[in-house]
Amino acid sequence: MATHQQNLPTRTTGSSIEDDDAVPDIDPTNTSGLLQERLQAYKHACRYLEAYISATEKVQKAHAKEYEKVLKTVSDPLKEGHHFDQSLGGIAGLFENIRSNTKGIANSHLEAEKTIKGSVLPILERLHTEIKNKSKELEKGAVKGSKEVDKARNVTQKHIELLGQHTAAFASSGGKVDPSTDPYVLQRGVNHRLNKQVLEENNNRHDLIEIQNSFAAFEAHVIQIFQQALQTFLQCVGGQLERQKAMYSDIVSTAQKIPLDFEFKGFVHRNNQLLVDPSAPKRDVSHISFPNQNHASTQPLIAGTLERKSRAMGGLKGYSTDYYVVTRSKFLHEFKDDDDIRKDPSPELSLYLPDCTIGAVSGEKFNVKGKDASKGKVGGAFAMSHELSFKAHSPADAERWYNVIKETAGGSATYSTEPMSPTSPVESRHESSQQQPPQYQEKSVAPVQTQGLGQGQGASSAGPMSAGAPTQQPYNTPVSGGGGQNAGIGSTPTSGVERKPARQRPIVMNVDMRYGLDV
Repeated sequence: MATHQQNLPTRTTGSSIEDDDAVPDIDPTNTSGLLQERLQAYKHACRYLEAYISATEKVQKAHAKEYEKVLKTVSDPLKEGHHFDQSLGGIAGLFENIRSNTKGIANSHLEAEKTIKGSVLPILERLHTEIKNKSKELEKGAVKGSKEVDKARNVTQKHIELLGQHTAAFASSGGKVDPSTDPYVLQRGVNHRLNKQVLEENNNRHDLIEIQNSFAAFEAHVIQIFQQALQTFLQCVGGQLERQKAMYSDIVSTAQKIPLDFEFKGFVHRNNQLLVDPSAPKRDVSHISFPNQNHASTQPLIAGTLERKSRAMGGLKGYSTDYYVVTRSKFLHEFKDDDDIRKDPSPELSLYLPDCTIGAVSGEKFNVKGKDASKGKVGGAFAMSHELSFKAHSPADAERWYNVIKETAGGSATYSTEPMSPTSPVESRHESSQQQPPQYQEKSVAPVQTQGLGQGQGASSAGPMSAGAPTQQPYNTPVSGGGGQNAGIGSTPTSGVERKPARQRPIVMNVDMRYGLDV
């Protein structure tokens, strides 16, 4: 008997999904498509049997010649015949037996025509309807679930590609990245979407396993209906000749000998690479790896919980515990917790450490002052600088956080040797109002001689350096505490309020010709 070959959907992997692939190459629709095609095979087998009995009912009138038409209904190979075991003892062997026995039935009894039409065909018609309904149920259930798996895998693949782009650009950019494109944050986003994908895959896998298990019982039911229809058919032709009875008995005997699980076991054995293995374990996110998962830029320099003092004004002040991470991109990120599964992890606060002022450690506490960069470039331009007070679990822990932050900030940050204490704007204004004006030390200035400008008088009246005379300042030299460049000699120290310079008097210099110096 010639066999009709058709191409089945193939996969590159085995029956179980490998745990080390984030987005497997397996197309989930292949399993549902394979089961759908198997239903089509049984539907066509049922249609073949219907055609056979229907033709037999008609041939009862035409005897030998018309009975040849009966043989033609089953002479062609079964559609999707590769789904059946070609050895004896299965569905394919049953139809081969029908062909051989039908050749010997040249004459049929007209009296059996009405009985066949009213008793045998309705059984197969009902079975045909059941197979169609089963096919629709599969299409609405497993096929729809497979589409959801495809959708979830596409989303995961896009975020993995995004992580790959930014981890590749991490070295070339010198680690200068935006908070939203920090490889650490992107990796956590991949974990979140990968978990949703695995849930969809496991749900679809569960549905497919249930459908596969139901297929065994359904196929047993189909074969039982085949057996029932053929048994009724035997009773309808019981009045025919003994030879015909023997031939039909042989057909029924062949059908009865088919074990209920014979075809399905053979089907599983031939397609074990395409069907889902029920004994295979479910996927676990902890066993899955993806590109750039362990890239250096995704590993935090330090991570853990810290207590941060509330910045609320006029409200309850205290410390709240959050999860903080210092990344290799030189960001200090704040998260509510370290859970990547419950929700998409997004930093509540991001400080770019090279732009921050870092206070010294005081016991378990240390301060960091900077702008929140988590809102992006636009929001960061209008962000205000905040001084954040942190409290570690122990002084040693605080020292460890401080050293990592200081090393990450590098030479660009400003360090304070004294611990900074956060103050509110109200306190700042109160302190500034209580500040005293600057005090200046008043210095004495030597008087300037305005008489005796003669060439000899100046030399005789004033010596070059009188012992006990006050030291005179050079001309136009600012006196400390004068309050400005234009303050003249002998100007009085003023407060911090700027005043207009007073009109200066002309200064007459006494020239000592012996030394050539201005006195």
